[in-house]
Amino acid sequence: MIAAKEIVHNLSHLFFPHTCAGCGTDILNAGQLLCLHCSNDLPFTHFDLYKNNPVEKIFFGRCNITNAMSLLYFTKDSALQNLLHQLKYKNKKEIGFYFGRMMGNALEHAQRFNAIDALISVPLFTAREKRRGYNQATVLCEGIAEILKMPVLKNALVRTNATETQTHKSRIERWQNMEGRFELKSAELLKDKHVLLVDDVITTGATLEACAQEILSVEGAKVSIATLAYTSD
Repeated sequence: MIAAKEIVHNLSHLFFPHTCAGCGTDILNAGQLLCLHCSNDLPFTHFDLYKNNPVEKIFFGRCNITNAMSLLYFTKDSALQNLLHQLKYKNKKEIGFYFGRMMGNALEHAQRFNAIDALISVPLFTAREKRRGYNQATVLCEGIAEILKMPVLKNALVRTNATETQTHKSRIERWQNMEGRFELKSAELLKDKHVLLVDDVITTGATLEACAQEILSVEGAKVSIATLAYTSD
């Protein structure tokens, strides 16, 4: 019986190979997203554990953020860049859930994020989200919510119009590109609430600041920030 099961498993693996989302190897157990090598090679920042980390410093003197963190360092041509590309453009939502749960575990362990009441993802413009089929930041939120047992406030904050890509803009141009791009639709849900604002990558913080300022306009609202990755490029 054991031999028969092993034959069935091997045949299934041959015709329907399960491969690592990071490097493509098939040397991993069924149900695992990343192989042991890729898991061990993830560049954790540990920003969740201490204040005045590089993410929090982005907002000094600009926006009253309570706490902020990024789980991983982002570098070009890395496994993480490949994983983020798959999440955003290849319909690999399971990557977002995987890293969202990882972010949730880090936030829970850090304890300084314990006062969070609800989660909000940085919104995509409606037309772009329809083309993509989902918002990758919302998928991260749902993974975090599974661990922290907190509600995700969908459509509480919306992007009012499309923006040009930020990739080749200077820091000042990125801030200007985000001005007036977001609007609250459910301000009453945010009164006296501490919101965790979630996105995939933070660079200059222009997008997150624009979102946070809208939320902070609500009476008694507080904002903390969590992103999957941090890059200074």
